[in-house]
Amino acid sequence: MLAVSIPFTVFFYASLLYFGEFTTTVYLAFLALCFSCLFYLFAYFHLFGGADGWALIFISLCIPTFPVIPLLGIPPLAFFPFSVLVNAVLLNLFVPVGIYLYNLKKGNNAPFPYMFLAFPVEGEHIDESYGYVMEKIEEEDGEIRRRFIGISEAVRSMTNGKGRIYTLDLRRNPDEYLKERELFGKAGRVWISYGIPFIVAITAGVITALIFGDIFFGLLRVLYGV
Repeated sequence: MLAVSIPFTVFFYASLLYFGEFTTTVYLAFLALCFSCLFYLFAYFHLFGGADGWALIFISLCIPTFPVIPLLGIPPLAFFPFSVLVNAVLLNLFVPVGIYLYNLKKGNNAPFPYMFLAFPVEGEHIDESYGYVMEKIEEEDGEIRRRFIGISEAVRSMTNGKGRIYTLDLRRNPDEYLKERELFGKAGRVWISYGIPFIVAITAGVITALIFGDIFFGLLRVLYGV
């Protein structure tokens, strides 16, 4: 990727300077560096995965502006990675609706907002699914006790990178989670959160940004004539 993108990125900025677009060059380079730092911080604080952060950083550094004019036109910021991020977030907003409809179809019941954020899987096969465990499960005097992890508690665990149990870790490091795996098996069905990597949404964001442009800007144009 870098072998292909770096020469073209250098050529892009050199072309801007050659044609006297000094302000545009500084503007795009400044945004690329700022957003790269921002995406690094997002990954550092576990707001999304490290691979997701690097993907957005490379997009910022290598594709700073729209390579073609999309159907919705060039947004005011004209910074391609920002539109990719916006589109990815907007597309990701449809996921809770899908989870809710799935739970309704399967007859799964849970307090709000877990019907939108999580779904149950068989505890014995929990490592075959992707997501974060959304229940605190313990055993006292041979009795299984369980509760949903609070949203604020889940957010704190997400930002400090500790306390969350990712089903992928159960599969990769089974010996480190022997007690948890045993409890999950005894619990029967365990609720886990949606855990598809954000890179999927980023990929969708890149494709939609290339074809349509900035979806949020397009909605503003339709609703308010911006």
